[in-house]
Amino acid sequence: MSETFGSSPVPFGAPAKEKPWVQLKTFTSKPNIFRSMVGDVSPDARQGDIVAAYDKQGSPIGYGFWNPGAPIALRIVKSTPGKPDEAWFEGAIKKAVALRKDILKLDADTDAYRVVNGDGDFLSGLVVDKLGDTLSIEVSSIAVMRRLPRWIKILHEAIGTKKEIVQVDEHVARVEGIVPSDIPSSSVRFVKIKEFGVVQEVDFAEGHKTGFFCDQRDNRRRFAQLAKGLKVLDLCCYSGGFSVAAKLAGATEVTGVDLDEKAIERAKRNMNLNNVRCEFVHADAFSWIRQMQKNGKTWDLVLCDPPKFVDSRDEEFQAEGLKKYNDLNVLAMQLVAPGGLFVTCSCSGLVAPEVFEDLVVKASHRYAKRLQIFDRTGPGSDHPNASNHPEGRYLKVIWSRIMS
Repeated sequence: MSETFGSSPVPFGAPAKEKPWVQLKTFTSKPNIFRSMVGDVSPDARQGDIVAAYDKQGSPIGYGFWNPGAPIALRIVKSTPGKPDEAWFEGAIKKAVALRKDILKLDADTDAYRVVNGDGDFLSGLVVDKLGDTLSIEVSSIAVMRRLPRWIKILHEAIGTKKEIVQVDEHVARVEGIVPSDIPSSSVRFVKIKEFGVVQEVDFAEGHKTGFFCDQRDNRRRFAQLAKGLKVLDLCCYSGGFSVAAKLAGATEVTGVDLDEKAIERAKRNMNLNNVRCEFVHADAFSWIRQMQKNGKTWDLVLCDPPKFVDSRDEEFQAEGLKKYNDLNVLAMQLVAPGGLFVTCSCSGLVAPEVFEDLVVKASHRYAKRLQIFDRTGPGSDHPNASNHPEGRYLKVIWSRIMS
């Protein structure tokens, strides 16, 4: 009887573990394995290696990137027999591109979309957005960084882009052991993109994450369709994607608010690129809303799209983040005109959809309001999540009408 991947024990007399190898001391089907979950490791396993992974009973569970010094010590990329080689990775990249170009046919509506979505495309530690003729690449694994020069060429050939910019979060670089000299340099600063006819300028030096939130693409279009003839408020507006789309769709007036002064400046540039007029305000959303309440201001359509408030599994930090979501939603609802529309978002992967919805609903009930929820959406289809990685379904959007 031969060795198979799965939960069945390795038969008596089965061959020795494939080197280099890592054995877990807990059971999990998740692709990201934390250091505390790792048991024995073969002496020849080195940082950045592809290792064979075994469960606590010695059954093979797949192959992954190994980094003993990182919090996520093992990143499973393949769960079937056969160690992945360069041909396998090339195939995985081309499959990711084919999903966007051939199956989803995203090029018909936009030149900005997610090409590789980390664990969702079985390429843990790699996120790639196509933004115009440029690839915006975010790396969170030293194993990926070491293989990136070859992968960039494959990506350009498959997607038809010409330039790239590679970014690594400072904290991630520190824990992964990625040094500045590992990161390819780039002179790319700005690129213009188009999404359902809306023009946006992306600033890689000042933007968050990959520079543009492609995940909200379909939600921006849906929001714009609701906005015609309405007064619109866009809280935590970032570079004005929702605001500009709403104004182009016929909103009577649009107000966008964000704490990031540079994001507000980008929003104004995007407004001008599309020849529309919105009011963009540099302010803390919490204090600004309280002032608007005192002024008796309301809007017909209110969007609440804050940054990630929960980014740690620590209970204390989670409680603090959930309180921020609660407080912001409670305040934002007070600015919705009677019978108006309220759209609220959470991009925290550690907050389950049912937890977020329960929080929003309770916030409305506490102030004698009822939500008539008419839709629940998430990221666009170019942001797939693997079945064993529910955290990948991070973006949650609740669409409702507020009934007093």
